[in-house]
Amino acid sequence: MKMKPASNSPSQTLTSAAATSSQDTRLLVRETLRISANLASAPPSTGQEIGGLRSGNASYGLVEERFVDSSSSLVCYEEIDGRRWKYLAQNSDFKQFKKGSIRAVSLQNPQTPVDELVSFIRSYVVPEGFPDSVTPSYVPYMTWRALKHFFGGAMGVFTTQTLLNSVGVSRNQAVPGAVAINWILKDGAGRVGKMLFARQGRKFDYDLKQLRFAGDLLMELGAGVELATAAVPHLFLPLACAANVAKNVAAVTSTSTRTPIYKAFAKGENIGDVTAKGECVGNVADLLGTGLSIIIAKKNPSLFTTFGLLSCGYLLSSYQEVKSVVLHTLNRARFTVAVETFLKTGRVPTLQEGNVMETVFNFPWSKDRPIVLGSRFKDAFQDVNSYLAVEPVFEKERYVVTYNPSKGNIYALLKDQAKPDDILKAAFHAHVLLHVIRSSNDNQSSMRQSENNHSIVLSPSANFSAHLAESYKMVSAFFAPFKSKAKEQGWVMSESHLNPGRARLCELGK
Repeated sequence: MKMKPASNSPSQTLTSAAATSSQDTRLLVRETLRISANLASAPPSTGQEIGGLRSGNASYGLVEERFVDSSSSLVCYEEIDGRRWKYLAQNSDFKQFKKGSIRAVSLQNPQTPVDELVSFIRSYVVPEGFPDSVTPSYVPYMTWRALKHFFGGAMGVFTTQTLLNSVGVSRNQAVPGAVAINWILKDGAGRVGKMLFARQGRKFDYDLKQLRFAGDLLMELGAGVELATAAVPHLFLPLACAANVAKNVAAVTSTSTRTPIYKAFAKGENIGDVTAKGECVGNVADLLGTGLSIIIAKKNPSLFTTFGLLSCGYLLSSYQEVKSVVLHTLNRARFTVAVETFLKTGRVPTLQEGNVMETVFNFPWSKDRPIVLGSRFKDAFQDVNSYLAVEPVFEKERYVVTYNPSKGNIYALLKDQAKPDDILKAAFHAHVLLHVIRSSNDNQSSMRQSENNHSIVLSPSANFSAHLAESYKMVSAFFAPFKSKAKEQGWVMSESHLNPGRARLCELGK
């Protein structure tokens, strides 16, 4: 009896397996290529399903995993004046990211040197929002005004030389020319300072009290520097230039804030009359002061003592001058007064009370500015996980409010769909959160603020989550009554007077 050969020897098995493996590999490669081709030719995804995000809701952050590469994930987009950035973070554990790994990547090509120069010049010579922010007659008016000042500046050189000759300096000597050049350089430095300070732009509209008083401080500083030239005459030119810069900046603030202040006094269409009479009063007082100084100068008093006394009188009068102005608009300082009073007493201060309680001057090194409205993402968050923790709370809002413990500030970030009322609500929410945190700190002696430190002291993130939830409930309950009571008192609320930053969070799908 013959035995049949084994159907599958070891060598046959390996050969058959190799053939089968080769066929499977070819099939896998063909299937991969087919899927890739279908994906490449597929139409763009709709807003209902973008990158694995939840359908039906606009997403401003990384709600689910959205990988850019094996080590980074996309967090959000940000836009400032048409320029966009994307924020990436390095992946760590599951649904966690490395702390301090946020980086911003610009989505547009760098500007050419010419474009940067044009943008720089525009920021100084045209108003914000130009040309939509002004009427068509603005361009021809400013063109002729520029030509007028051009010819006026040219004439100033010759008139200065003529004045020097008139006081007895010989025309044939080189001295008058040098003196004239020094004097012209001094005036030119002042004009440059005036031009640079003009970039403050819209701050003259909403922080006019603060800028007006700061301008008067600069005026006295310039006068003091001029006085110092008597002690060091060999440094006349640099000191005179510095003094003229300070005094011209003060002149810009005085000129730019004059009309809004007079407008607050006028009840009808008499703004021109109010302005003319106000300037007349100022000129009469100036002449009287000049006459008094001539009489005092004849008695040869101490120069520095006299200057110190007159400066104190000047600054005291300036402070009371700006404090006496009653404005109806809520800028940041008056908005802070109104919200804090409302949260503590349940009432909104009157126009008179709000203006009296407004802070007119803060030292530059003061830290008593804990709220940043319209901030950039990188300033508000150093940790992506903290953003992911607060983002769901504000899913239905057009803003995000958070606290940055490393900087001690509260930040209100605005989404690209934010309307004026949303910006006001974001500012109100930031003040409510600040009130909740400070109230909590006051109840804990170990976390109370010192008198010289106005930064916020906050306990671990668990407490912040509770504070955020409490503030959200308070805003939902109190924002509408606050607006209603502010309107009853005569306050005019506008997001433009709060000067929000221009950064906006954008949807990931855009």
